[in-house]
Amino acid sequence: MGLWIRIKRSMRALFGGIVEATEDPELILQQTIRDMRDRIPDLNNSVAQVMATEKLLGKNKERLEAQVVDLDSKIKASVKMGRDDIATAYIGQLQQAQVDLQRTIHQYEHSQLASKQALKARDNYMLQMQRRTAEAMQLINQSKQAKLQEQLAQTMASFQIGDDASTFDEMRDKIDRRAAAAEARMQLGTSSVDNQMQEIEKEAMDMQLQDKLLQYKKDMGLLPADSGSGAPQALPAQGETTTQ
Repeated sequence: MGLWIRIKRSMRALFGGIVEATEDPELILQQTIRDMRDRIPDLNNSVAQVMATEKLLGKNKERLEAQVVDLDSKIKASVKMGRDDIATAYIGQLQQAQVDLQRTIHQYEHSQLASKQALKARDNYMLQMQRRTAEAMQLINQSKQAKLQEQLAQTMASFQIGDDASTFDEMRDKIDRRAAAAEARMQLGTSSVDNQMQEIEKEAMDMQLQDKLLQYKKDMGLLPADSGSGAPQALPAQGETTTQ
């Protein structure tokens, strides 16, 4: 394989891929519809020219038919008047008019057929354009739907549920560890010796306050004098017995 052929093949593959990647079906279809609509004025002009030719030939046909009738009358009048020379001249004009009339009739018949074909072609083109336009609009809608589906697929691919689930799991573990550490510190705080000593001191303070309250009530005569102060009595010494 020659080097030039390989280069041409590579260039075609390269630029073919670029063109295919840059082609937008929606834009191409819309441009195709515009091109079809832009051809309508030229098509109408062509049909109008064909119909104008038909009308012109029709008028020429009517003029020649009238001329033939007129020349025939003039020939008869010349013959009656004995003017054979004039009648002969009119006969020559009549023969030429009859030739022209036959040719015009033939052209007129062809122009009528051409007008019908042109109108039919124009109508077929309009019908075809309407069908193509409807089909193009349907394809454009499908292309838009395909684009939306592609965008949705890309969005779903970029937000996989697994990514969020791993984040939730990580945050859940972190919060559980913080909660466990806080609970452990609270347990350590409530079971410490300092905390127990504080509870004992608080109990002792409450007992002293109760003793002072009883003393106040004695002094004010609100309690019998021999009533106990509520203070705890000393325990008997070891070996001593209590009297009955």
